[in-house]
Amino acid sequence: MNKLEQLNFENTFARLPNSFHSRLKPTPLPDPYLVSFNANAAQLIDLDSAEIARHDFAEHFTGNRLLPGSDPLSMLYAGHQFGNFVPQLGDGRAILLGEVRNSDGELWDVQLKGAGITPYSRQGDGRAVLRSSIREYLCSEAMHGLGIPTSRALCITGSDEEVYRERIETAAVLTRLSPSHVRFGSFEVFFHRGQHQHIAELSDYVIARHYPDLVDDADKYQLFLNEVTQRTARLMAQWQAVGFSHGVMNTDNMSILGLTFDYGPFGFMESYDPGFICNHSDPRGRYAYDQQPQVGLWNLACLAQALSPLIPAEKARPVLDNYAPAYHQHYAELMNTKLGMIEESDNDVQLIGSLLEMMHANQIDYTILFRSLGSFDSSADAANDFVRDQFIDRAAFDAWASAYRVRLQLEPGTDHERKLRMNAVNPKYVLRNYLAQNAIEQAEKHRDYSEIDRLLKLLAKPFDEQPEMERYATAPPDWARQIEVSCSS
Repeated sequence: MNKLEQLNFENTFARLPNSFHSRLKPTPLPDPYLVSFNANAAQLIDLDSAEIARHDFAEHFTGNRLLPGSDPLSMLYAGHQFGNFVPQLGDGRAILLGEVRNSDGELWDVQLKGAGITPYSRQGDGRAVLRSSIREYLCSEAMHGLGIPTSRALCITGSDEEVYRERIETAAVLTRLSPSHVRFGSFEVFFHRGQHQHIAELSDYVIARHYPDLVDDADKYQLFLNEVTQRTARLMAQWQAVGFSHGVMNTDNMSILGLTFDYGPFGFMESYDPGFICNHSDPRGRYAYDQQPQVGLWNLACLAQALSPLIPAEKARPVLDNYAPAYHQHYAELMNTKLGMIEESDNDVQLIGSLLEMMHANQIDYTILFRSLGSFDSSADAANDFVRDQFIDRAAFDAWASAYRVRLQLEPGTDHERKLRMNAVNPKYVLRNYLAQNAIEQAEKHRDYSEIDRLLKLLAKPFDEQPEMERYATAPPDWARQIEVSCSS
């Protein structure tokens, strides 16, 4: 047996009753080939990178040939989509092969996204396209590089099979890894069906697998909700601090572990705009950048409702009340760190707020500005033109810079030490939409996947100076403004 077939598969989710999932096999994809392989993610499941040389590697990770020990299924869930409850969703194009236990004893879901029709496809074809697969592949690894909890991406396999979206495209399968793909909607489906025993079964399963310290606690369900609430608050703060918009924060896209997953029309903000909408399918801005923290709480309230047979309202309410303070604390800490401030000061919120207002008014690139502030000279006569010249309103910047300079005098250490701290939290490189688009066009038009691999390597170390990749750190070209990303992305 080869090393690929020695992956230590099991499937704990499959042990739940059939009401939770549907067992099925992936739909074969004709003549699959490997598009890109992520060696860093492969280490999570002890997969030797040399295995990609096998002639049947793409067959296995397209679902054409099942790996020994895998037990494929698609998961059932419901969800609130753009605020409206949909009573049954489920994995419409994703098939969970099972979980691989690595040498550290960790279990990682191995899921094929785009593996064919499932009972939850809702008239869909069950396929993913190369374009969207590339975007999720790169973004999940970009988020990991930024230190933000996320699902991971193992590989993309492609095929010449045609798939119709807004246009004819080619099919692809994304293999993604996660400790769990259970989501808020996994609980909602059973609440709205009145199947309260299933809510308890699923809660006990998730607690035992992912929150084992809570198993024997008399208030384990309340504590479970609290853990999810705190993790979600932290995740929202991390998204906001890095300028990331998810685009489709439906409850079926919310991880029970506080991970970023189900990437679709995401976007890293360029010119700072608190009302930034990355999803062309969201004209009212329900999931705009500045709405994400509040939507996180709204979604948690849906989860609390789904758990209400286990958690009385008087116990759930204080848990949800803790969300806003937790979010604001995490966000304030992250933003202080982005400005190089270790100590806390009463005026920090005002200092950060005035900077963001000024960035909005002057259409300043979010990533470039914070990265450049690491080199801010705090001496009294410093002009800091490399930052100042990014602003149209130079007088407003001068006033802010004066306040920032006074604030930095309260901090210990030198400017150089502060710069090292700031560069460790302010990325130089993020996955801008035009960078992903360049990789997609190169792959679609020329079957050249080198740009995907180049970006994968770049985004694994977003805080590092990479002189040979300097062009990826500049502001986007004018044509990038024409890129529109929708739910089909």
